[in-house]
Amino acid sequence: MKHASVLLYSGKIAVSPRCLPPMMVYLIIVPTLLLHLAFAGCRVNLSLFALHLDASPLVVGIILSLLALLPMTFAVGAGRIIDRIGVRKPMLLATVVVILGLIIGVVFPQIEALYLVSLIVGGGFMLFHIAVNHAAGVIGRPEDRVRNFSVIALTFSTSGFLGPMITGFAIDLIGYRGTFLLLAGSAVAALAVLLAKPLDIPRHEHVEAHSRNKRLIDLLRMPNMRRVFIVSGALSTSWDLFTFVVPIHGSRIGLSASQIGLLLGAFGIAVFVVRLLLPLFVHGTTEWQMLIFAMVVTGTGFILFPLVNTVPVLMLISFILGIGFGGAQPVIMSLLYTHAPPGRGGEAVAVRTLLINFSQAGMPLLFGALGAVLGMTPVFWTMGAVLAGSAWVLRKS
Repeated sequence: MKHASVLLYSGKIAVSPRCLPPMMVYLIIVPTLLLHLAFAGCRVNLSLFALHLDASPLVVGIILSLLALLPMTFAVGAGRIIDRIGVRKPMLLATVVVILGLIIGVVFPQIEALYLVSLIVGGGFMLFHIAVNHAAGVIGRPEDRVRNFSVIALTFSTSGFLGPMITGFAIDLIGYRGTFLLLAGSAVAALAVLLAKPLDIPRHEHVEAHSRNKRLIDLLRMPNMRRVFIVSGALSTSWDLFTFVVPIHGSRIGLSASQIGLLLGAFGIAVFVVRLLLPLFVHGTTEWQMLIFAMVVTGTGFILFPLVNTVPVLMLISFILGIGFGGAQPVIMSLLYTHAPPGRGGEAVAVRTLLINFSQAGMPLLFGALGAVLGMTPVFWTMGAVLAGSAWVLRKS
């Protein structure tokens, strides 16, 4: 079998992804957009709600670190399960878990409940994220992967823009509990789409041949895989840390929730634009050159960000950061599946998730403590230095 297939459970019909009806692609994209909107909005609501409850930057860091705790613990196992059983059941379970986590924030508006909300929502979305990326990796031919991941990345960009924007305005209009309820409604809509017309990407055809003697260290020992993991970790961790420090920095310089949402929204718009235009650039340069460029741009943006206080300039820098980050993820995911052993694509995505979340679990704590003592400027500059250093190492390798 040359191509993966899609199995429509209601009729047990195998369909080649090259001939996928538009409605099937739509059913994959829409729940992804709706659930990621809820997740992206939850991050902002968690930060600002905690600050509203007089939490310190360290406490905010702990709360956001919990988003990464379950992904850090169970990502590899989840990836191997997805390799075996496909994506439908994990996507359904993940969506239900996210809904339950958000409802806890509605029912229990205390700082203690925010810890649990973060833990549950982070774990649920991790499972969904691995499943969706695995689906993009196994559909079609290897040369289709950049296109597949660009489509998924554009979906994440759209929800990454809408989530913080909607959340910022919703907080000002209906409060933090109402915002959690609104985000839960988005996740419920995602579940309804998934249940409306069952759709699944079946397990990889090579999974049985490679199901024995799988070792995580084998992936990390592969030079190309190791480079992809390092670059992915540096960029993705900095991206998530940006969403962590912007609400804190914005609150400290007197910005409203709506203005903070606009900063994150400008970032999301730039991510969307660069991913939309990415096919125009992939033929004129190598993947590694594109990743070096992304690191240089984002490192520069992080150094400049704490030096200004006006919203228009901050939006411009956020837009520049979005350009740097936005084009990197589809290229990283394509390289990941290109170099992954057959039948271990889901596991490779999970290893990337594990490494990223390992950093995400520790870095908010570190930078939260640093911000509480020295302010946010050293946090931004540290991230900029990490990205610049990673670009230099990658250029030399």
